[in-house]
Amino acid sequence: MPSSTPAATSGYYGRHIFFCLNERKNGEDSCAMHNAQEGFDRCKAKVKEAGLSGPGKVRVNKAGCLDRCAGGPVAVVYPEAVWYTFVDAEDIDEIVESHLKNGQVVERLVLPADVGR
Repeated sequence: MPSSTPAATSGYYGRHIFFCLNERKNGEDSCAMHNAQEGFDRCKAKVKEAGLSGPGKVRVNKAGCLDRCAGGPVAVVYPEAVWYTFVDAEDIDEIVESHLKNGQVVERLVLPADVGR
């Protein structure tokens, strides 16, 4: 396990990444309209492929609305509370390699703090 991964003693998993997969039925913009499911699926596969999944490591989770729709699709990594936006598989790969594996925030994908719903 890389030294940048928080110790298992701080919780069951070292890091969680939550992907908003919310779909609004009323036609309002939502993360589901921006390939959020594909991002989630890619992240889950890459984390597993890299040997990063499991207790003390990384957990990839689905989430409902995270209330930051204007930046969608969005994902958030805890315990660091870093919010990301992404557009393609390469963005997801960079988040996995840089942040989830090596503890380095991908600054170019960080969602600005003032982006909300």
